Amino acid sequence: MIPLTKSIVSILVVAAWVGGLAGDVAAQGRTKIRYALGDVISIDELPLLIAVERAKARSVDVEVTAFKSEEVATQAVINGQADVGQGTPYAALQKVTVPIRFFYQLSALQFFPVVAKDSYKGWKDLDGQEIAVQGRGSGTEAIMILAAKQHGIKYKSVSYVPGSQVRRLALMKGNIKATILDATNKNLVLKEAPDKFIVLPLGEVKASDEALFATREFLDKNQAGIRVFLEELVKVNRAINANPKWVLDERKKLGLLKDLPAKMEGEILPFFQEAVENGVFPNDGGLESAAKNDLEFYSLSGALKGDNLKVEDFWHLAPLKAALANVK
Repeated sequence: MIPLTKSIVSILVVAAWVGGLAGDVAAQGRTKIRYALGDVISIDELPLLIAVERAKARSVDVEVTAFKSEEVATQAVINGQADVGQGTPYAALQKVTVPIRFFYQLSALQFFPVVAKDSYKGWKDLDGQEIAVQGRGSGTEAIMILAAKQHGIKYKSVSYVPGSQVRRLALMKGNIKATILDATNKNLVLKEAPDKFIVLPLGEVKASDEALFATREFLDKNQAGIRVFLEELVKVNRAINANPKWVLDERKKLGLLKDLPAKMEGEILPFFQEAVENGVFPNDGGLESAAKNDLEFYSLSGALKGDNLKVEDFWHLAPLKAALANVK
């Protein structure tokens, strides 16, 4: 991912709501959502940024803060410093006593293990070697751990390097030789050095890459505001799935990611085309299928512990179902 600033990124969106839920919002007062993002903001955050902008006329104040890692962002939610978190910190949330629940699948996993060709030819060659992933408890770590189990290997060590773009640059410089990248940075690696790197094969992976989570208390107290936010997220995903080029038009119209490096401009459409082809953006926010797939995947990878895990112990789907009922 491409960092747009070296410091914390804050985007404060203040809007007046017009629409069918005016009575609910009036009863609750204005809703402020302190949104914790555990990564730098880049092109894969465009659906989120567009949804936030499109909610400007709907009485919801969304403050997006990009923290240095998913772990820090998760702790912000646990400690009450943020209201909504983004990520898949199943292991962390299983350990806390605070009733925190996932309530929306922002995107499904789409990552690619990339290795230096002169060092590794396949998964077996990674036995006893070092790898780099996004963060502790992240989807990237889960994928690599599960792959190790499937291929009967064990890594020497796992380094946590937030930012797919950061890992790509380290790979290109030779500082790391095996990592996992998002589609954009995978494509850049293969474009810039096609003879130096290979992508290792993965089986079909069905799980959340980015999901939204919050305390039950916040979700219950801010039902109208959360509903509005989810409606916009769903509508954005549906527009992208109908026509990936829509992202380019909306980005231009809303003036988003103005500091994006020039070399990344041409990667936006291919990224969203590939994502749509692979079903990355759910039209329905995931619902029960996303929750069940997550429990299976993160249990197999070792992030979740225990048997007979129940969806209701990790997910609260009522806000999403309420939002879907209002989306035409």
